Amino acid sequence: MIARSRAVPALALCLAAASLQAGSSETRPALAASGDRARPTAPNSLRVLRTSTTSVAVAWGVATDNVRVTGYRVFRGGLPRAAVAASRRTYVFTGLACGKRYKLAVQARDAARNLSRRSVLVAATADCRPGDPVIAAAGDLCSTTTDCAATAALVDRIDPDRILTLGDNAYEGGSASEFTRYYDPNWGRFKARTRPSPGNHDYHTSGAKGYFDYFGDRAPGEYYSFDLGAWHLISLNSEISASSGSPQDTWLKADLAAHPSRCILAYWHRPRFSSGREHGSSSSMAILWRRLQAARADVILVSHEHNYERFANQNADGVADAQGVRQFVVGTGGASLYRFARPIANSEVRNSSTHGVLEMVLHPAGYDWRFVPAAGASFTDAGSGRC
Repeated sequence: MIARSRAVPALALCLAAASLQAGSSETRPALAASGDRARPTAPNSLRVLRTSTTSVAVAWGVATDNVRVTGYRVFRGGLPRAAVAASRRTYVFTGLACGKRYKLAVQARDAARNLSRRSVLVAATADCRPGDPVIAAAGDLCSTTTDCAATAALVDRIDPDRILTLGDNAYEGGSASEFTRYYDPNWGRFKARTRPSPGNHDYHTSGAKGYFDYFGDRAPGEYYSFDLGAWHLISLNSEISASSGSPQDTWLKADLAAHPSRCILAYWHRPRFSSGREHGSSSSMAILWRRLQAARADVILVSHEHNYERFANQNADGVADAQGVRQFVVGTGGASLYRFARPIANSEVRNSSTHGVLEMVLHPAGYDWRFVPAAGASFTDAGSGRC
């Protein structure tokens, strides 16, 4: 998870051990038809170029061979991660946790498939900057007493400052009894830190009464906003009118004018964009997306499609735009998962087989994200963005 720890000196972030020439290696080089048995030399001068909270970039010097070095292999924790062309000699390890040390290595290879010894170093990702708030978010949560238990355990482990629910909190109908039986024993233990949003299943009970009665002052209105650290967060409602001039649109316009924050995150249920097969994209929130983009909002979180999908920055019409908003679909909170159709424009990462939550660290001028998978799953996604 994205942990919070004390700041460490810049040099200590980078190298915890010098580059080693002795690291682990293959037992014997392969014998090619040419009879070349000579190993390349180990790559020299393995070093850290830069670090972030979720990545470490490394570089190394040229390895030599009696014939020719044809490429390099990079390793993390002793496991191969990628092949790198002979001319490149740099690699960025991504998807890492902040404030954590990693054993990294590189190995040369020649045309006869002979492998050098590995050069090894230990490097640390950048500190998580204590004091910057952490959030955890997911939607499509609890339909039994057990199906959202695994993601609730993740929230326990992350221990965030705020928990954002992205709608469809208690299936099938958002009734008081479903909130009591399914949601409360699991995600309900974080109620004091939760800032929810409703979904279509919450409105299967008239007026989403079960939702509003359960959350009380945690959901002070159909839509609302609050500040967290340097960020302004906005809970919107995709289950009521969001058309131009609607009460929700009028409120959002005034709220954004009253909170000219550098960093803005908005969340609701139905995705403006989705490659999902079950529901796909919805235009119902396009007007509000335009309002948010005009105010230079940074992140939108949604669910409804029971899968995970990350998009590049784009505008409300689905056109890639560096000044647009990045959307995450995080419908992975516990309900059964949905498959994808053909990927739509600007979709960067997709997974339909893993329950989990999105963890974000909200810095004064940016954010780090990491999809945290439920126990037993390995898929993850991580990165950073700026406001």
